[in-house]
Amino acid sequence: MLKATLRSFLAHKGRLLLSALAVILSVAFVAGSLIFSDTVSRTFDRLFASTAADVTVSPKENLDEAIPSGRTLTLPTTLVDRLAEVDGVAAARPDVDVEGITVADENNESVGPTTGAPTIGTAWNPTERSPVELTSGHAPEGPDQVLIDADTADSKDVAIGDTLTVIAAPGSFKAEVVGIATFTTTNPGAALVFFDTETAQTKLLGEPQVATSISLDTAEGVSDTQLQLRVADALGIDPDPDEVTPNDPYDVRTADEQAESDVDQLGGFLDVIKYVMLGFAGIAVLVGVFLIVNTFSMLIAQRTRELGLLRALGAERRQVRRSVLTEALLLGLVGSTLGLATGIGLAIGLIELMGLLGMNIRSADMVVGWATPVSAYVVGLGVTFVAAYLPARRAAGVSPMAALADAEIADVGRPLRMRAVVGTVVGALGAAALVGCVTSSETSTAASLLGLGVVLTLIATVIAGPLLVRPVIRVLGGAFPALFGSIGRMSQRNALRNPRRTGATAAALMVGLALVGGMSVASASMTKSFDEQIDKTLGADFVVQNSNFVPFPQEVTDAVRDTEGVGLVVRTRLPTVAVTLPDGDRVETAAAGYDPKLDDVANITYAQGDSAAALADGRLAMDLDFARDHGARVGSTVGVEFQGGRTADLTVGALTDQDAAEGFGAQGGLYFGMGTLERYTSGGQDSAVYVNASPGTSADDLRANLEDTLEPYPQVDVRDIADYKELIHDQIAVLLYLVYALLGLAIIIAVLGVVNTLALSVVERTREIGLLRAIGLARRQLRRMIRLESVVIAVFGAVLGLALGLVWGVCIQQVLALQGMQAFAIPWSTLIAVVIGSAVVGVVAALLPALRASRMNVLAAIAHE
Repeated sequence: MLKATLRSFLAHKGRLLLSALAVILSVAFVAGSLIFSDTVSRTFDRLFASTAADVTVSPKENLDEAIPSGRTLTLPTTLVDRLAEVDGVAAARPDVDVEGITVADENNESVGPTTGAPTIGTAWNPTERSPVELTSGHAPEGPDQVLIDADTADSKDVAIGDTLTVIAAPGSFKAEVVGIATFTTTNPGAALVFFDTETAQTKLLGEPQVATSISLDTAEGVSDTQLQLRVADALGIDPDPDEVTPNDPYDVRTADEQAESDVDQLGGFLDVIKYVMLGFAGIAVLVGVFLIVNTFSMLIAQRTRELGLLRALGAERRQVRRSVLTEALLLGLVGSTLGLATGIGLAIGLIELMGLLGMNIRSADMVVGWATPVSAYVVGLGVTFVAAYLPARRAAGVSPMAALADAEIADVGRPLRMRAVVGTVVGALGAAALVGCVTSSETSTAASLLGLGVVLTLIATVIAGPLLVRPVIRVLGGAFPALFGSIGRMSQRNALRNPRRTGATAAALMVGLALVGGMSVASASMTKSFDEQIDKTLGADFVVQNSNFVPFPQEVTDAVRDTEGVGLVVRTRLPTVAVTLPDGDRVETAAAGYDPKLDDVANITYAQGDSAAALADGRLAMDLDFARDHGARVGSTVGVEFQGGRTADLTVGALTDQDAAEGFGAQGGLYFGMGTLERYTSGGQDSAVYVNASPGTSADDLRANLEDTLEPYPQVDVRDIADYKELIHDQIAVLLYLVYALLGLAIIIAVLGVVNTLALSVVERTREIGLLRAIGLARRQLRRMIRLESVVIAVFGAVLGLALGLVWGVCIQQVLALQGMQAFAIPWSTLIAVVIGSAVVGVVAALLPALRASRMNVLAAIAHE
């Protein structure tokens, strides 16, 4: 049996090729994502471990920022001399590292990264652990000299002698490039500019006697941990940097702890890439299963006489079943091996792509951990084994008498009662979950029920898909006889001949299109909701802000205020706060601070109170539903902890009823007056400035004046309502592009499935095709018949997927409505384009099978068994 299995596998290797491609794609994305994430993690582990000081002392932040506030934490440099006296300290030096500055060239163009990575201003204190070394020019000396990293200089055409404008929180200043520093380790993608220590302190931090951290070198014979304990004792603080000690103003970390902290900060970015890649792998696995199931089902149908002969010669059922599963495992083994190799190539491509984006990782440092090949083979072998199990059971059921019968098409005419029962039960459970999602008033519950409903309805549709083949395809192909005559009628009947096969083939396409349909409805609803909310609430003529919502210095706001034609300026800051509510809950969230006259630039709906009460000294506003959930009302006292550690008891002055999307991790719709914010926290920067024109100044004139004023500040843009909507649309489009990429992958595998099905169907119907050709069917007519069959199967999958996706989209919108996004929209143009595209996919998938069928020798085809 083993010899027969191996010969059968080799005999059908051409037919198994397309199934192997599905396995290869699945394994490639799994292996590629793991290799890439492991490589990047290992690279940055080495980078941070090699550059971290033996012990680092830094100021402790009491709250994790939900949104960047523009604050830079500092500590006094008087600590340097104090810590230098600690036993075991060989050297102590102040560090200055400031993120979020903007550096512009002589044309007022930013020289920073365009990928979202920061521009960092730092003090030039070269040590043996510095990530860069001076390779051209000389070190900066004085307030008008700067050093820049080589990667930024090359990508932005900056040379020694050029003048740069540095825009920092204390103000902007010009400096001449006097040197170039080259990375000796991995470039994490940021732009680095270096100043002498005094300039970095005064120009970047605004104070000459502060630093952002202090680096300590251990003396010989002293370990990092020993020095950490001594420094903590000298400062009178807990030595554990992860311990919650609100009264400790500083963190003391060893090199390993500092490196781990730096890696954790980067972890979110790496996780996004990893999970996106695994999402592609999941789609490839899911769609690939349909392809493999269909392939083995058809191969077993074509080998009915062969399997019957084996049974007649004495092969037991379990031997036949084991034979088919062995073929599947061989397919999985070959596919996994090739997929692993492809995954390595994919990881190299991602590493090169990161290089184009500014993150230079050497391919030679690529890490292939033991988990990668194990995962690759588990996925590849697991997918093929699971997909082939049902066909293997069916093969084991072949009777020895089948060896005496003509070849038949398995599954034709078999009742679908069991599918109807199981599909109905699973579908009812899925529908109940989706109904529960729609009727739920809790976001977490609704989201959980949505996930359960999506999974169950997808499974139900796959199970019951063959039941829908005849009624739906009769409608979709109803015009074929009138348009294409007998050719159209035969193509329609061919698609109806085996509902199981047609349903399984269409299911591969259905999965991707259901995802696209659901997310397209969700994104269109989000876009419409934001548009309506912007129209409803934004009353300013213009908004000045950063495209990435990063805060900007006071200098920019002052320039806006001094612009000709400006009548009113209202600033917005977005600090992170922790509020202690009447019911005892403590909630950390982003809040907002506004200048007076908020009503002139925004339209806010209040359930109780007004803007004057909300922005009054010692007051705050709160969302009505949030207040109800936590037992707060107008007049309630709420404890608020601000960034920096200061606390205050504020009174609820107003309750809002905005139905607005919270976004950005905000919760509770909290805001207060700028005076209250500035009393309890310092160092924040403006996140946005709302501007109204003065009387007699047109919007066009004001926009022109503002753009002229802000030309030296490339980090901010002037936007009206239409521009602001476009910005939000672009943010939402990122999600949609990802969905379209997943669709593309699903379509690729689905095309392979349709090609495979048609190719095996052509082999299965060889005698039939020969007879049709013998009685006068032309080659062109034969190709058309196969193309129409492919088109109707593809469109069937599209219709099924989009119908399911629309149901999902409605439910997703209901979950979004709980977050304030009430509008509902269906992107009909997108859905119609998808259906047309599916027909095109059907035509493309049929090209090779139709060509092969048309080239058959008529007599050989008639004699085929």
